[in-house]
Amino acid sequence: EVQLVESGGGLVRAGGSLRLSCAASEFTLDRYVIGWFRQVPGKEREGLSCISRSDDTTIYYADSVKGRFTISRDNAKNTVYLQMNSLKPEDTARYYCAATTMMLCSTYWIYYDYWGQGTQVTVSS
Repeated sequence: EVQLVESGGGLVRAGGSLRLSCAASEFTLDRYVIGWFRQVPGKEREGLSCISRSDDTTIYYADSVKGRFTISRDNAKNTVYLQMNSLKPEDTARYYCAATTMMLCSTYWIYYDYWGQGTQVTVSS
């Protein structure tokens, strides 16, 4: 069974940084498009960023995080990261990584087949 595990969330002050990790133990992440999403209770899941499979170089960011967040892969560690800088209180949410076998890099959650349990990020003002 495909399992994704997010880590790196926590409480940080506005302007601070966090690095989220998305790891897998039973499959190789570089064969999948990986997306990062976040959700606040009562609101729709928001797509933040995606990175293509390792045979491609496509990266996409939503406008809400462009210039502040950076997605990257470390294939040796079988991990995808989301570096989050200049955090704002409105970034407070539960953050999820997801994987899809589709070839397209998309931040539309419906395309993703496998999801982690999420990690909470809280940004205080």
